[in-house]
Amino acid sequence: MTHSLSHSLTMFLAQGAAEGEPERFLPKVPESSNFWMPNAGSDLAHSIDGLFMYITWVSAVSVMGIFAAMFIICYKYRAKTREANQQALSQVDHSNTLEITWSVIPFFFLVSIFVWGFKDFVTLRTPPKDAIEIYATGQKWKWTFKYPTGHVDSELHVPKDTNVRVIIKSVDVLHSLYIPEYRVKMDAVPGRYTDLWFKANYAGTFPIFCTEYCGKQHSDMLSQITVHEGTGYDDWLKKAEEAIYSQPLEKIGEIMYKKFGCGACHSLDGTPNTGPTFKGLFGRTETLATGQQVVVDENYIRKSILEPQADIVQGFPPQMPSFKGQMKDKAIDGLIAYLKTLK
Repeated sequence: MTHSLSHSLTMFLAQGAAEGEPERFLPKVPESSNFWMPNAGSDLAHSIDGLFMYITWVSAVSVMGIFAAMFIICYKYRAKTREANQQALSQVDHSNTLEITWSVIPFFFLVSIFVWGFKDFVTLRTPPKDAIEIYATGQKWKWTFKYPTGHVDSELHVPKDTNVRVIIKSVDVLHSLYIPEYRVKMDAVPGRYTDLWFKANYAGTFPIFCTEYCGKQHSDMLSQITVHEGTGYDDWLKKAEEAIYSQPLEKIGEIMYKKFGCGACHSLDGTPNTGPTFKGLFGRTETLATGQQVVVDENYIRKSILEPQADIVQGFPPQMPSFKGQMKDKAIDGLIAYLKTLK
């Protein structure tokens, strides 16, 4: 039984979960019928796979032809005796017919590859006007997705058979959003927007990776995309927000801590990381990089979330991104309430 790349990705993620990765990073990826690739989850993926196979076979046949010519020449023109090896070389420098042949034939293959690839590139870079828009934000070391309703989630959800444009940004360093199932990948660049688009052909849950090295926890920057059938997308979007904000503030804060990847920099056990630990943080007096001292209260926490570079704690790098526009007021209130419980 062949093991496709799609299946291998699933096994890789399953191994990560066994070592402590969240269960939600176990996408239900169907077995691919393509030995080389994951399932082609969009129309454009079929064209890209076709071009990949075309280049592969042209290259394979060319290599076999080159090696065959090498062996024939080595055998036919080998020196059988020392005297034969010392004979004068032919004065024929080249063959115009041969040079034209090996120049013209590859030209047609190169033109066909260029035309095919350029058509796919134009399609990839031209999202349909009717596409729904979802904003993706990359930050160390987390993906977050903001939906048209304003809901923010750590996973991407889209409707089946619908054009989706993902508008991408980074708040710190270079990242790259990669969805293997749809053969789409785009860098997340600080200070500007990039985008990609696709139309999912079938429902399911598939992996999302960061493919631009972004620091020590780059390999943990995982997420997943869920494709819904029928009204599933609208139903999920409505229930997801209701499920979060109907809970007590402390529970909302705990959800936000996990959803926005706070644990990547702020531990809960008292261990300093990229940022100060959250254990016992509320009410503590901290010394800032400027030498001033400040008491960690509600105002300080809110300011640190929205303007993290304003008051940096001494001894820690200024790496925290701003969550302005990503966290609702109730989410911030919940995070403050949650921090108060971490004694």
